[in-house]
Amino acid sequence: MAGIYSRAAGHESRRLNYNCAMAVELLFLGTGTSAGIPMIGCDCAVCRSSDPRDHRDRPSVLVSYPDPSAPGGKRRLLVDATAELRAAAIRHRIHHLDGVLITHAHADHIFGIDDLRRYNFICGSPIDLYADRTTHEALGKMFPYIFEPHKNVNQSFVPQLVRRELEPAVAVELFGATWTPLPLMHGRQPILGYRVDGPRVIGLADSHQGSLAYCTDVSSIPPETYPLLEDLDVLIIDALRYRHHPTHMTVEQALDQIAQIKPGRAYLTHIAHDIQHTDLEANLPEHVYLPFDGLTVRVGGDRQSHQDPNAKSQ
Repeated sequence: MAGIYSRAAGHESRRLNYNCAMAVELLFLGTGTSAGIPMIGCDCAVCRSSDPRDHRDRPSVLVSYPDPSAPGGKRRLLVDATAELRAAAIRHRIHHLDGVLITHAHADHIFGIDDLRRYNFICGSPIDLYADRTTHEALGKMFPYIFEPHKNVNQSFVPQLVRRELEPAVAVELFGATWTPLPLMHGRQPILGYRVDGPRVIGLADSHQGSLAYCTDVSSIPPETYPLLEDLDVLIIDALRYRHHPTHMTVEQALDQIAQIKPGRAYLTHIAHDIQHTDLEANLPEHVYLPFDGLTVRVGGDRQSHQDPNAKSQ
């Protein structure tokens, strides 16, 4: 198949040009750890790297899939709202959001929530905010001026968000796609990952809806979650560094999980400055990839195109 090229952070990555009428797309807005890379005040080789793939914002993704009734023919849902949300939205021309899903209420995943107010203005409506009960409670305490209007003393321009409570492991349908909140452990804290099974086209019996799961900030996967990860096209999973960490998977642990779950292909994320892109990428198994900020992956569409749309290092 003919190849097309997309530029991300100054680096060109190869993507297969295939029939993606039914494709679910995932755009990596950030692939770094909570401190980002480069880190403040660090002069290590990775933080000083000239390779743009070593420059990583805090972890977040944008999931898109077709819907003829949506603006531009696509639904766009954001997973986590990091402090870099504004810059990423401008860089990737994200002019519309249909909802926001939060994995957990740590600062690196939610401190861009205030920037959602621009989408209220653009879309002329509130935005649905999906999270479990614990996360909603934490957000209410962190952002009282948003969730308790009487505390917005100056009547400032703040996000208009509609709380939508999710139950772990209980799937919901959002614009034709099925989203399943995945119970995960982040150290001793229960959090959510998300599985997305894309919409089918009525009348296309051989259409493949595509499936992906996004599991960031995970140190272990509860036994009851494994059945929810079966038959995945793409798995995105935390792989913080090579050394042990109490609340994140190491590269080795992530690779062990990938071997157990057996997705079609897998991508590592939440990368710390202990890892240099070129060093790790060269040593990954054939179906495992190290993404970078700005990379887009696709699943679904024609079954014959079910292969990795991204080349290894160039």
